[in-house]
Amino acid sequence: MTNQIHEMVRSTLVELFELDAGKVTLDARLNDDLEIDSIDAVDLLDRMRRMTGRRISAEDFRSVRTVGDLIVAIERVVKA
Repeated sequence: MTNQIHEMVRSTLVELFELDAGKVTLDARLNDDLEIDSIDAVDLLDRMRRMTGRRISAEDFRSVRTVGDLIVAIERVVKA
């Protein structure tokens, strides 16, 4: 499941924010490396909710700093 979520996150980031797929690594920091600001994060969370059918709470998202953190947060919500 991790690979599926990773691919979903990567393709979503590339599509939504017109990022180079090569930049979307597990260690890439959303804000610093990918320049995703708080408004973009809202769009990202909405897209993830629509794709998974589950909502990531703002509290869960607060600890998300990297693409890898986002994948872990999504896995937690999907498995709940």
